Amino acid sequence: MTLILTNVFLAVALAAFAIGMWALRRDVAVRRRVDELAAGPSTHSPRLFGALRSGDEGDKLRRMVVDVGSRASRGGDVSELRRSLLHAGYRDPSAPYFYLGLRLLLAISLPLLLILTVVPVVQGTRALLIVGGAALAGYFLPALVLNQLTHRRQTRIIDALPDALDLMVVCVEAGLGLNQALMRVGEEMRTGEPLISDELFLVNLEMRAGTPRTEALKNLARRTGVDDIGSLVAMLIQTDKFGTSVAKSLRVFSDSMRTKRRLRAEEAAAKTTIKMVFPLALCILPSLLVVILGPAALHIWDTLIKGGW
Repeated sequence: MTLILTNVFLAVALAAFAIGMWALRRDVAVRRRVDELAAGPSTHSPRLFGALRSGDEGDKLRRMVVDVGSRASRGGDVSELRRSLLHAGYRDPSAPYFYLGLRLLLAISLPLLLILTVVPVVQGTRALLIVGGAALAGYFLPALVLNQLTHRRQTRIIDALPDALDLMVVCVEAGLGLNQALMRVGEEMRTGEPLISDELFLVNLEMRAGTPRTEALKNLARRTGVDDIGSLVAMLIQTDKFGTSVAKSLRVFSDSMRTKRRLRAEEAAAKTTIKMVFPLALCILPSLLVVILGPAALHIWDTLIKGGW
């Protein structure tokens, strides 16, 4: 009974957090289309503007969660949390307060839910432990999910970076400036790799708004939180500062990124053998033993019984 209730609790917690994050990231299709038409072709990224918008302001549930989070923060510094959410792809200004509010509501509502369902069935210390575990899980579950989303997004950006650098080398060697090359690469990779495309478009928007190129590139490294992006930004800044060839620097850096991607693939392939040991030992091997040794064991048992043993 306790196992069933625990599974129900985990399912409800995951569903609540998924619905909350979906409500935070969702974008109205009509607004996205209007932004695309207003921006014009090959100028802006529709997905970028959809990510920059705060979403449906008429969503009462979302506004309630944001209000709870803002009250819970009490005007504290949320810069670190905002940076973590940026690494996961949440650019909404109210995202930190939504996260705090969702975390607090889960930590309160899940224990209350289990009190209504578990306490009448389970009594004593076991019920207290279940309710306490629900409170801790509701508080720490959003952080675990956020870390997973951040890791998945950064992995996609790292995998797409060598291809983006190759395109950037071609654009620079064809005579385009660095700003135009960034914009062109963002346009070309919009369909295949929308994450890195959005980041490059945001860099161009910052530079068009008057932000210096150095600061815009540093903001790119801060938003993604990827070490390879940080190395690329440092290389571009040094190249611009000392006046060296951008094309040669990008080509060398692109070769190193391609080598690192190949090494990561080889490392993942080498780990596959070890990872397959546990499924083989726990799932496939017992089945093989039953299929192979089962008939022989039954025959031996029948022989021993009939033989009077």
